[in-house]
Amino acid sequence: MFSGIVEAQGVVKEILKEGSNKHFKIQSALANEAYIDQSIAHNGVCLTVVKIEGDIYTVTAIEETLIKSNFNVIQKGDIINLERAIMAHQRMDGHFVQGHVDSTATCNKIELKDGSWNFHFETNPEFDNLLVEKGSVCINGVSLTLVNAKASDFSVSIIPYTYGHTNFSKIKLNDKVNIEFDILGKYIVKYLSKLNVS
Repeated sequence: MFSGIVEAQGVVKEILKEGSNKHFKIQSALANEAYIDQSIAHNGVCLTVVKIEGDIYTVTAIEETLIKSNFNVIQKGDIINLERAIMAHQRMDGHFVQGHVDSTATCNKIELKDGSWNFHFETNPEFDNLLVEKGSVCINGVSLTLVNAKASDFSVSIIPYTYGHTNFSKIKLNDKVNIEFDILGKYIVKYLSKLNVS
């Protein structure tokens, strides 16, 4: 379980393909404290540490992960957001994030405001009922609040700290980002669907 509060960033140093899987070698300061079998969120995707070599550790993305996330387009040299699992005794500053990405969204507009940025994203229409204005969403592992939620389109506001300490500063038009919708919202939608309530 994660909170969507990014701890650090990592650099993709190497990508190795093995069957339908891809192994990603990540260079990060977190490698010094990492351990084998540890769960770390990478751009919001929960991946397991399988190898550690100095300041580089390796994680594996299976086919399902590659299909549902932007890890199928990540390249050597890309910067990704990292967060270790939350501990029970710490404050919950973001929202409950599982690290189970639902889909990707495409950045279709970036607005520079006076001291902040508005990022607009387009997503699959099937997720429209999970886009709630002022609700929570996790983008590339960052816990954010929806500013505008329209059919298949939503936006979030990014403050300078978040812009400088996550890979939002690297996102460009038409880039794909990982999206995890609020788990509470997903359970409510599932429950209502069983009652045939829309």
